[in-house]
Amino acid sequence: MSEADNPQGRKYPLSVFFPCYNEQDNIRRVVGEAMAFLPAVSDDFEVIVVDDGSRDQTGVIIDELADGDSRIRAVHHPANRGYGGALRSGFGAATKELIFYTDGDGQFDISEMRSLLELIDQYDIVSGYRRRRRDSMSRRLNAWMWGRLVRLVLGVRCRDIDSAFKLYRRKIFDRIEMKSTGALIDAEILARAIRSGYTITEVPVTHRPRIAGCPTGANISVILRAFKELLSLRKDIVSTLPERK
Repeated sequence: MSEADNPQGRKYPLSVFFPCYNEQDNIRRVVGEAMAFLPAVSDDFEVIVVDDGSRDQTGVIIDELADGDSRIRAVHHPANRGYGGALRSGFGAATKELIFYTDGDGQFDISEMRSLLELIDQYDIVSGYRRRRRDSMSRRLNAWMWGRLVRLVLGVRCRDIDSAFKLYRRKIFDRIEMKSTGALIDAEILARAIRSGYTITEVPVTHRPRIAGCPTGANISVILRAFKELLSLRKDIVSTLPERK
């Protein structure tokens, strides 16, 4: 491995997981990109794909991938549990020192994980924020309003709370309890981690257009579920936050 690939010269024990729902046209490519990249930064890695009750061939494809490589594992939800449920399964299945996740839709370039790894010895969580979000105007507007609300209600001061490109120390999940099953999950983890004294930083990453499949984050049912969870979990999450000075 070249010095440019890993400036610190360290290879990390690494769990990488992809939550996915109806991503039959993307997941094989996404996992392939991960398997091509990960040996550059880790001698001890695992790739976990969480199929959140997909109705297409996603489950069949990830089983084929797992059968062909012992470093790949498939996790199946018989029914859809929501984004938070998929992330909770991924974190629960991870066994390595560091945990990284990104979505199975291929909108992020996993090789940009290098910039996160460069900072993980200094921070407990390194989150990629999207330089330019390559989504529809309605999704960008929804995300902006949601981010403003979450920052106001939970006090999480991250630039891109819901970016699906994050690297965590696994020990965090031995100390915090996740309760969200929907889109609130990212904000919940960050809020609880802050209360527990963990440190967070953000770095810019590229966001690519979706080239196949259909996003679900802008569905009205997903949005309403997120607001409902924010209201129902607010007291529990806020009660664990440090007092503001």
